[in-house]
Amino acid sequence: MQKEIINTEKAPSAIGPYSQGTKIGNLVYTSGQLPINPATGELVKDDVKEAAKQSLENVKAILESAGTSLDKVVKTLVFVKDLNDFAAINEVYAQYFTENYPARSCVQVAKLPMDAKLEIEAIALV
Repeated sequence: MQKEIINTEKAPSAIGPYSQGTKIGNLVYTSGQLPINPATGELVKDDVKEAAKQSLENVKAILESAGTSLDKVVKTLVFVKDLNDFAAINEVYAQYFTENYPARSCVQVAKLPMDAKLEIEAIALV
């Protein structure tokens, strides 16, 4: 199997030495997506619900660029700055994953790049 690098202008460019996503076989792995608006380069800072929406839109764009979609996601990992935001994040998350939910981990971390409120990554079937 050959590894394919996924890159789209509909999601923010990587801010380090990594790709937006990688496709190998019938799986796509996205890198963690900060809540950065790809059109403006601005980080969604204040509203955790808007931050979750932007991160999930970025994940969605990478998956679509790889020929798959959110309904094919088998696992997500959510990193949060404050676990007290869990319910608000779940409210937005439930708008993107409505049935046959993927497996998920959600962990509080000390700090994220750009001091973001959250970061979301996914693994999906093609």
